[in-house]
Amino acid sequence: MLLPLLRGLSERQAQVFLMLAAVTSRHQPDTLHKLVDEDIAEAAGALASTLETSAKGIVYEHQPASLVAARLNAELKTVVDEVVKNAGSALERDAAIALRRIEHAAKMMVTVRPNSNEFQQLLARVLTRPPGTEPTPEGPAAPASSLIIP
Repeated sequence: MLLPLLRGLSERQAQVFLMLAAVTSRHQPDTLHKLVDEDIAEAAGALASTLETSAKGIVYEHQPASLVAARLNAELKTVVDEVVKNAGSALERDAAIALRRIEHAAKMMVTVRPNSNEFQQLLARVLTRPPGTEPTPEGPAAPASSLIIP
């Protein structure tokens, strides 16, 4: 399901898509609320609309209707702001395109399974490292030197 979403994206847009999809896959709402695919679509759509409006020179922040979507939107916005801080408006446009793809995919899942979090589960399965492949904090081990020093 994810490969068609990446079709037609530039390399940078695909990287932004995967970064934002990873944030979405790890998002954990509070214990009283459940993140469903409708919330993902709403959050991604609202942030994409905000970025598209900003590209036109208008400062207006679109807000999702649900509280859960608003929290995901805030988390995605923080990541986008951090990435765009030094890269400029071109990356902002790429982020809007990536967010529209996330919104589209979540809406597709809603038509198949309403009131579920299948899309988030799919992202978590695809974007999570397999067990045992986590990088070590000290980085890769340096090869042992073949030089013998007394």
